[in-house]
Amino acid sequence: MNFIESLNYKNEPLFYFGLFCLFLSFIFLFLYKTSTNQVAGVNAWNKPLKFAWSIMTYSWTMAWYCYYLPSFNICFFNWAVIVLLGFEIIYIAIQAWRGQLSHFNRSSKLYVALFQMMGLAASLVSLYTAYISFLFFQNNVSELPSAYLWSIRLGLILFVIFSFEGALMGGRLAHTVGGQDGSKGLPMVNWSTKFGDLRVAHFIGMHALQILPLTAYYVLKNNNAIFVFSTLYGLLALYTLIQALSGKPFIKK
Repeated sequence: MNFIESLNYKNEPLFYFGLFCLFLSFIFLFLYKTSTNQVAGVNAWNKPLKFAWSIMTYSWTMAWYCYYLPSFNICFFNWAVIVLLGFEIIYIAIQAWRGQLSHFNRSSKLYVALFQMMGLAASLVSLYTAYISFLFFQNNVSELPSAYLWSIRLGLILFVIFSFEGALMGGRLAHTVGGQDGSKGLPMVNWSTKFGDLRVAHFIGMHALQILPLTAYYVLKNNNAIFVFSTLYGLLALYTLIQALSGKPFIKK
């Protein structure tokens, strides 16, 4: 409850947007468990569920971090996140309800345009996050423990790098390498267990945004330790990317 109260105090708009995405995730989970509708061989509500959780996590994480930055125009950032990522989750949910692809859908000019708009929205959020990363390097933020501050900086960098990996999937119009999207996958995340899957590195790299700072704050309270851990974590994300591009699954079954 202390975390919730602090988050609400630090950034009320992103707190409530994240809460909205959490509420949507429960709806999508119910539909995932009760619906038999499929899109590209996968339960239609799998993607909205994952995106709702992902957007909630990003919104709450950035609400927390941006509070540390002095003289930052948080109002503009808040609305950018709410409008851009709000458009994404709503469109993905609508397409799931209609039994249509949201990503990689080139069946009509309208769907092509909407897919491109989603790509633009994600790119703008990633660029804004890159700018925030720059601000964390530019500002000392001396009240934060050094290892924690560096973990935020490094987490932001890895997030930006692997968020732009989405362009690789967009360019290929698929996330599976060596097979078709919709092949047998791991529970919930649905990462392919037969072929390479670019979503693995995308997921691991982007969640450096949470994993590195949490590790630094609660476990590794030393600069050298967090540098080593961040390097190993980044190499893991890179390895899964190379593995996927080689057509090999993250976990083979």
